[in-house]
Amino acid sequence: MATPAAAISRRTGTAALIEALRPRQWTKNVFVFAGLVFGGRLFDRASILRELGAFAIFCVAASAVYLANDAADREHDARHPLKRARPVASGRLPVPFVLAVSAALTAAALAASAALSRGLLWIVVGYLAMSFAYSAGLKRVFLVDVMIVAFGFVLRAAAGAAVLGVEISPWLLCCSFLLALFLALGKRRAELALLGDDAATHRATLEQYTVPLVDRWVTALSGATIVSYALYTQSPRTVEHFGTTNLLYTVPFVVYALFRYQQLVTRDGSGGDPGLVLAHSPGILVALLGWAATAAIVIYR
Repeated sequence: MATPAAAISRRTGTAALIEALRPRQWTKNVFVFAGLVFGGRLFDRASILRELGAFAIFCVAASAVYLANDAADREHDARHPLKRARPVASGRLPVPFVLAVSAALTAAALAASAALSRGLLWIVVGYLAMSFAYSAGLKRVFLVDVMIVAFGFVLRAAAGAAVLGVEISPWLLCCSFLLALFLALGKRRAELALLGDDAATHRATLEQYTVPLVDRWVTALSGATIVSYALYTQSPRTVEHFGTTNLLYTVPFVVYALFRYQQLVTRDGSGGDPGLVLAHSPGILVALLGWAATAAIVIYR
């Protein structure tokens, strides 16, 4: 029979592992559902189940990457005012155990994706290879670091389309990349604001980023994202697919959400965690819900 101390230790270790898996970050995988919504399959039960499977696979794959990244970054994270509390950086989880769990999750994600769709398998392979290369060293390459993060969102959207066998508009993929790059640079700006002169000691590439430079890029990307999304709503392919030009009425919601997010990022250094920004900005959440409702009405009227 386990002693009380051993039971407490197991509970603490389980809680630390769940924290290290970063379930809060799984919301990023909602990009997988782009194929379901814009492919016109939202009310098809079989399609919903396949998309949920793809979503779960990306959650498992992402957690495998988070664990590997935390193991590689443990020394840098230990010097970060916030990240030093992470399970690996704080020593609550041993590195060999974390790497073993990461390997097991990687194998599970590959096996599940192979069972669901060959196209999904190749996308998951690409996502994992790119993400592990990022953890191994590409995260130290200026600009490549944020572009890899952004491209991961494109792969999520492509995965959602692949598992359903539907095509996804190039304009929508372009918009996904620009939006993800916007969010990734917002995170870099938050790190610069939080760490100040010590930024480079935590992340080598931060030495080459500056707040004014990132602010200019964020402004350019917000405009580019809006334009690419507007072009998607009115492209001949989209109009033919949905039989209407009314998707244009979702653009104001996108404009508000991006401009409001940019204000928060540049005003007080928010942006390190988009989930927290949403939690503290009801206006953005309302805009997202308004966009979703309007898009649903236009597409499924």
